[in-house]
Amino acid sequence: MNDTPIGQGRYPVAISQEEWRRRLSPAEFHVLREGGTERPFTGEYEEVRPAGTYACRACGAELFTAGEQFDAHCGWPAFWAPADSDAVELLEDTSLGMRRVEVRCARCGSHLGHVFEGEGFPTPTDERYCINSLSLKLED
Repeated sequence: MNDTPIGQGRYPVAISQEEWRRRLSPAEFHVLREGGTERPFTGEYEEVRPAGTYACRACGAELFTAGEQFDAHCGWPAFWAPADSDAVELLEDTSLGMRRVEVRCARCGSHLGHVFEGEGFPTPTDERYCINSLSLKLED
């Protein structure tokens, strides 16, 4: 990640870091606004849900549905695609000495997780959107 605060000034929902700190818990702020990652197998949405829509915990934008969620046994919620291709933004992430693709909310720029390709999962896209539970809010 770079030193610029996530989502600062280039997304439809542009809120100061101070306001995000007031709105989010410290753990949510760390993941959503600082690009952190929650520990594996600790998130509330790691298990596949039969129905519902997953929204951005920061701004409420619809991101994923239970129909795209699958059990990847990876420790985080996994989806094979977003609900709408315009719902997320994909950015190259070369932190940690490797190439990954970061997933951000296209509405507020919050960090959601990473997407991986070619892992061989039996899904329509052969992609795994590995998303932090702290980035999501399930709406039934």
